[in-house]
Amino acid sequence: MGNGYHSKILKVNLTEEKIMIDEKEDKFYRKYLGGPGIAAYYALKEIPQGADPLGPENALIITNSVVTGSPAPGVMRYSVSAKSPLTGAFGTSEAGGWWGPRFKKAGYDGVIIKGQAAEPTYLFVSDEEVSLKTAENLWGKTTKEVEEILQDRHGSRARVLQIGPGGENQVTYANICNDLAHFNGRNGMGAVMGSKNLKAIVAKGQQDVPCSDEQSVKDIMKWVGKNVHDHPLTSGLHETGTAGGITSVNAGGALPTNNWKENYFSDAEQIGSDALEEILINRTGCFGCPIRCKRVVEYEDEDYKIDPEYGGPEYETLGAIGSNCGFNDIKLVSKANELCNKYTIDTISFGMTLSFAMHCYEEGLLTKEDTGGFELEFGNGDVLLPLIEQTAKQEGFGKKLALGSARLAKEIGEEAKPFLRVTKNQEVPMHDPRVKTGLGLQFALSSYGGDHWVAQHDPFFTEEDSLGTQAIKPLGILEEVPAVDLSADKIRFFYYTNLLTSVYDCLGTCVFSVIARGILPLDKFMDLVEGVTGWNTSLWELMKVGERTENLMRLFNIREGFSAEDDKLPEHFFKDIKGGPHDGEKALDKEEFEAAIKQYYQMAGWDEDGKPLKAKLKELALHDEFKEIVEEYL
Repeated sequence: MGNGYHSKILKVNLTEEKIMIDEKEDKFYRKYLGGPGIAAYYALKEIPQGADPLGPENALIITNSVVTGSPAPGVMRYSVSAKSPLTGAFGTSEAGGWWGPRFKKAGYDGVIIKGQAAEPTYLFVSDEEVSLKTAENLWGKTTKEVEEILQDRHGSRARVLQIGPGGENQVTYANICNDLAHFNGRNGMGAVMGSKNLKAIVAKGQQDVPCSDEQSVKDIMKWVGKNVHDHPLTSGLHETGTAGGITSVNAGGALPTNNWKENYFSDAEQIGSDALEEILINRTGCFGCPIRCKRVVEYEDEDYKIDPEYGGPEYETLGAIGSNCGFNDIKLVSKANELCNKYTIDTISFGMTLSFAMHCYEEGLLTKEDTGGFELEFGNGDVLLPLIEQTAKQEGFGKKLALGSARLAKEIGEEAKPFLRVTKNQEVPMHDPRVKTGLGLQFALSSYGGDHWVAQHDPFFTEEDSLGTQAIKPLGILEEVPAVDLSADKIRFFYYTNLLTSVYDCLGTCVFSVIARGILPLDKFMDLVEGVTGWNTSLWELMKVGERTENLMRLFNIREGFSAEDDKLPEHFFKDIKGGPHDGEKALDKEEFEAAIKQYYQMAGWDEDGKPLKAKLKELALHDEFKEIVEEYL
């Protein structure tokens, strides 16, 4: 056992009801760190090529990092990974909250779950016990009901990771919940969990995570606590949460509206942070984090009640279910957020799939008969809550929405494809690559489909004296980079910050706590890693872990049949913006964008087809470990 980790990963076979421990050496943790780094390693080892994502051969891989659970700020996140039922590619999703540290404190760095339980089951993990227990009385219940039952059974210190009916019914974009308001939201990890008849994982660890220099880590924590509310970005996150982005993004002409038909929502203020403030009752946060960016909302009238136990909506939810579907009622969108949390439904993919269906309805490709009587008009609030219910239960038109927009488009026909906003079959989040081109590279090159935190966001680096430009200089990025740019400088910026963000994920680090989005600069971040692990490490070494992880995920996807043809943006983004201050401009040049992708391949050490060169894999010490896969697929 090293400092920061236990050298033990649980392996659970639900079919055989067997629990084993995989012990790893120190160098394994230094090579992969945790999160998607360790997960991608095990995915290539444990998931056979061509595995059915919802079959027993898929592996649900849950991983902490070498710093998770330590008394350090902003490193509470854990990853859930598997072959995604939404994309068919490597799937991974990070979440904060309290479950990850509590699991780590039980003495394990992760758990790999394969097979399928004969009946509904949950896994209990504590300092003294690891066991499978019946979940017969939990199946079909909502997240709050399950949380109450399991905490009553195992004590209030127990933390519950679980799926709701959306996961049980294998909605392709079902997510996984902890503490009712923290989610592994993307890639359908909840559907994988549901396919295994696994309802929950209860963690009740109370051990201290070993720490090399606890005083230095506490000093960093004190420094963050002292300065967090003076930092312009973290203080803003505390005050308004991510909801503050709605009105500012709208003012910048980049808020997706009515399935991205327009980039300006005239009612944005009605779903922004000021409107949310009217029903806000509290600000909360995650383990060890003083920023407290999470919202808690409550409301009750004759129409419906909003339960504060489920937290409150984030920017992505307000955009995907709000403006992008034409809904301008903050209470309605907040109630929709509650239902998605109650049933474990990803709000981005649901909102985007609904807006896609609305667009098809508007164009006459779907009729009222097709939708089961629902009039899918943008802004028709009467359809929203019933369709979330139907989707979670796989009933009525909800069965179609549960497919995700890419599969629904195939059922409708070729005429529907122009209205899709997906990459690698995953719905893109609420950021327009025509006004920040780095997001276009993120959407196209992410191994797990449309995602907005594969690298850092352009606007933080557009001015010489900005916090982002100054903080990123240790990477060798010494000058500002325009937000709308596809030059070699932008591609290099994306490449370097992609690796840095991958390091953040591998270390379970929330991007809101570190540069460029948060308070913690790279030198203190390195001090934190060294303080926990005791390693004489460097930013160079950690960046190589990020690069190793990106190449492992790429290798997994190549094995599953993905290629350079999948590194594309929806055609929509090669058309001019409509609405707002950029009306009639900003279309990406398709040839220039495709050339940027090819240049990225060269920077990454990949060939023209986007395959890692064998020399690159040797440089990353991956070639021999995965020699059979390399020889067969590269």
